[in-house]
Amino acid sequence: MSSSITPSTSLRKYDVFLSFRGLDTRRSFISFLYKELVRRNIRTFKDDKDLESGRKISPELERAIEESKFAVVVISANYAASTWCLEELVKIMDVENKDSLTVIPVFHGVDPCHVRRQIGQVAVQLEKHEKREDREKVLSWRQALTNLASISGVCTLKWEDDSMMVDEIAKRISTLIDTTRKPTRTGSNLVGIDAHMKALSRLLDLNSKKNVRVVGIWARGGNGRSALAKFVYRNICQHFESHCFLENVKRISQDRHMSHLRQEVLKRVQVESNSNQKVLLVANEVNELEHFDALAEDFSCFGPGSIVIITTQDKQLLVSAGIKLVYEVELLRFRKVRELFRQLAFRDRAFSAAFESVLYRGTNLAMEWLGCLGVRSG
Repeated sequence: MSSSITPSTSLRKYDVFLSFRGLDTRRSFISFLYKELVRRNIRTFKDDKDLESGRKISPELERAIEESKFAVVVISANYAASTWCLEELVKIMDVENKDSLTVIPVFHGVDPCHVRRQIGQVAVQLEKHEKREDREKVLSWRQALTNLASISGVCTLKWEDDSMMVDEIAKRISTLIDTTRKPTRTGSNLVGIDAHMKALSRLLDLNSKKNVRVVGIWARGGNGRSALAKFVYRNICQHFESHCFLENVKRISQDRHMSHLRQEVLKRVQVESNSNQKVLLVANEVNELEHFDALAEDFSCFGPGSIVIITTQDKQLLVSAGIKLVYEVELLRFRKVRELFRQLAFRDRAFSAAFESVLYRGTNLAMEWLGCLGVRSG
């Protein structure tokens, strides 16, 4: 995960974390649910390892929980029999308690009342733990189960058709996620952003299943292209399994070997050489061909549908790199600069009158005045 993104922001690596007992549901319910979530372009973490021997969950799983927006906890017949699942649940409820995660319980063949009151088979399983485990630890498991069962969820006992239930759960999650995916326009003062996005969407082609797509963004001034790149990143990153925004490639690689740049990318997007993940990589301020070449060495690790966006002020660099999909950010027209100014700069009337006279000297001067007023594009 990019170091510029924290779990508290709206940018998470995963939309959904699936918690389940593999022996009960991996090849049935979880398999169908995961497939439906992926079909709906919902980034889902599903641990494919049955690690029952350890008492503590791995750092990888802890990060995945912290970096998810939602956790779907599937309580099946033997969920509470697994110390691994219970430790995972404690972590999930801890993050949920900090308002950093929304939990959706699914009671698969289990009565929610039995979980909440810890009776029946749940009681038997917990009593076995008490004979082998530390009392405080078992109490934390009991509390986590009680808290989970107090959340409104889905109970399979009330459904006759599993496929309809899976569809309903996926639909509910999709609706919840859509409410958090509304484009964030704050922080970007680019005039005519909708027109920029419309033109760029044709180059990006988010529905493509082909190999890695490399798109260049070129503009003479740095603020415009950087602001546009950030805006695009924030609004499309949810379509990718892994994503990374490199704020300033020039600074990252300064006085260092090019291998450092490659290592930085691999660390942030967290892909292995054979992972084949769908990746979004935005590399801002690529001003040397060797920087692009260093980045390009890892494009083969990215799966079908991946997109790489390169921003630069050097148009020839894009040509030399063989990048044919290029979006040129036009300088703001006089009318649009004036519009932006009137929206944000009339807080100071002294500047207002002076600025109007500057408009006719050219767009670049106008942009300098906007900078003086504290109006930032990035």
